Amino acid sequence: MQLKNFYITTPIYYVNDIPHLGHAYTSIVSDTLARYKRLNSYNVFFSTGTDEHGQKVEESAMNKGQETKTFTDTVSQRFKMLTNKLNLTNNDFIRTTEERHKKKVSLVWEKLINKDEIYLGDYEGWYSIRDESFISHSDIATDKDNNKIGPSKDILKKVKEPSYFFRLSKWQKPLLEFYKNNKEFVKPNTRYNEVKSFVEQGLEDLSISRTSFNWGIKVPGNSKHVVYVWLDALFNYISVLGEENSDKYKNFWPADVHVVGKDILRFHAIYWPAFLLAAGYKIPKSIFAHGWWTINGEKMSKSLGNVIDPNYLVDKYGCDQIRYFLLREIPCGKDGNFSEELLIKRINSDLANDYGNLVQRVLSMLQKYFNGKVPVLGSFNEDDSKLLLLPELSCKNIKPLMDDLDFNLALDEIWDIIRKANAYVDFNEPWALNKRNNMERLGTVLYILLNVIFKIAILTQPFLPLASQKILKLLKQNTEIKYSSIGSNLQSGITLDKPSAVFPRILKES
Repeated sequence: MQLKNFYITTPIYYVNDIPHLGHAYTSIVSDTLARYKRLNSYNVFFSTGTDEHGQKVEESAMNKGQETKTFTDTVSQRFKMLTNKLNLTNNDFIRTTEERHKKKVSLVWEKLINKDEIYLGDYEGWYSIRDESFISHSDIATDKDNNKIGPSKDILKKVKEPSYFFRLSKWQKPLLEFYKNNKEFVKPNTRYNEVKSFVEQGLEDLSISRTSFNWGIKVPGNSKHVVYVWLDALFNYISVLGEENSDKYKNFWPADVHVVGKDILRFHAIYWPAFLLAAGYKIPKSIFAHGWWTINGEKMSKSLGNVIDPNYLVDKYGCDQIRYFLLREIPCGKDGNFSEELLIKRINSDLANDYGNLVQRVLSMLQKYFNGKVPVLGSFNEDDSKLLLLPELSCKNIKPLMDDLDFNLALDEIWDIIRKANAYVDFNEPWALNKRNNMERLGTVLYILLNVIFKIAILTQPFLPLASQKILKLLKQNTEIKYSSIGSNLQSGITLDKPSAVFPRILKES
């Protein structure tokens, strides 16, 4: 059977500074969907990487007193190391300073020139170094010192320089027609309406080259200009797939979903499809814009001094624990406030008390009452059957939720099974059954519980990969099991080892 292909990307992260929790969140969201698709027998390609050109990077390197290439190498490596720290399953990590990417951008530029989508002119306007973008008059504010301020709260610079322009205005009507016929292109729906409304207000031709700095890909045929960082960066999603006649490109383009932060949605949902249409490429199937993690209601930023290092969190609390909190705490398209207090509460309540305690006490009772040997299923009642079949029902229920990145709702489904399994333990009182020497009923109860834990561990693999592997190993099963196996059961008679804690409680620091 030929597997279906599925291509998912994170944005490539800008290397003007070190990774923070917001970058980790985007990567974890993408990885969770990639894992889910693989567990449903898709052939998945998952890409991430770093965006290394532009004025902001050049200035950051200068402020550090470093050569720009040395600076980008160092920061890019930190992002690459974070993929390992977060236990990501990306197939590739692309850097825009790599030759394979530069070659692709030069090819695209020539395609656009040949199609008369680019012309040379002069540009004058207010430029945001932070956003690497000229800011329209409607988005400019003035601060108390009469400085022009952009949407990212940075002070804008007045720039006048020769520039190549992309005929973006030409693509207004085709884009609106595309949005009309592809209402799933931008998710969630509120973001779709936002993008559509912006385009309806009119599009101006876009400046796509710079002469005021040097750190970038040189414009073919005119080395005084470097390619605009967003035109450069967006084509990583194609350059990472290799040559356009390669099997990888043919199998995976167009992308199934680009996962991005809401602050870069406009570039991905307006500029990106316009560039693609103009150059003769297919448009990706969807762009999902997630919300921000805030600290006391403020977006994380270095200037505010409130960024959180994900390496610190993983080292202190555990990789799966951080992953679970970020996926469960808020709907993916919404903003959410981060605090270590909330994190600890989730770990202790959901992971240690609910899930971990269920695994620990059932496997401990198996050791105590059956010397670790999985019992046979005796006669069973309607409640037994309902609980045993509940994971299979939930497996069907979570499919549309996962496709819409409603991870918090998918986890609610799984936690409903966990809560019912814990209630099943309390109702059936295995300890009392043992005391009355009702070993047949005790065996059935533990058989049901062991298999429910087995099925829960299958379901939690995309969300809690390390813990799921540990539980499956405790059950002496393969440490990766496809979702299609959710209907199978453990073999009676196998002997399991004594359990160890899957989710240790976090003790409050004194």
